Amino acid sequence: MKKPPHVMEVFLQPGEHYFGDRDTRIRTILGSCVAVTMWHPKLQIGGMCHYMLPARGRPSEVLDGKYADEALQLLLDETRRIGSLAKDYHIKIFGGGHMFPNARKQQTGHVGSRNAEAARTLLNHHGLPIQAEHLGGDGHRNVIFDIWSGDVWMRHQTPTSPNCNDCAAGSICRQAA
Repeated sequence: MKKPPHVMEVFLQPGEHYFGDRDTRIRTILGSCVAVTMWHPKLQIGGMCHYMLPARGRPSEVLDGKYADEALQLLLDETRRIGSLAKDYHIKIFGGGHMFPNARKQQTGHVGSRNAEAARTLLNHHGLPIQAEHLGGDGHRNVIFDIWSGDVWMRHQTPTSPNCNDCAAGSICRQAA
């Protein structure tokens, strides 16, 4: 995971995307957002998008990377601009976490699960198979995409809960709550 000295590192904020070559590493942090990575193994190029919501409520003439369908379209436009075919890319998806696990009124249907489902649906619609995914659950993810190798490194961190029974301090947490 060590970055070679000549490699440029790009950090994506929500709603951004980036497409680069083998001299690029892309990083992001995801909560309920989802990141889609695309990597072309022969050309050693690829990109990532980081979207916040499954879809926009109203149509617009300008693509906005905050929305799943538009963020994926921005990445697909990059593949076309380069003259490559989207089907030749390895695709991985991450994120869609539940950021408020103690608010369990809705186990499904929170924005993270809707974002994850949007990724699967859109990629299926475009005929693009998913090679790997790490979606859902509680907490956030740190994602690092090394374009020179196609490796995606991900660390999933779950929040600690004052209502848990998962550790010896559980009774102390419950008393403090």
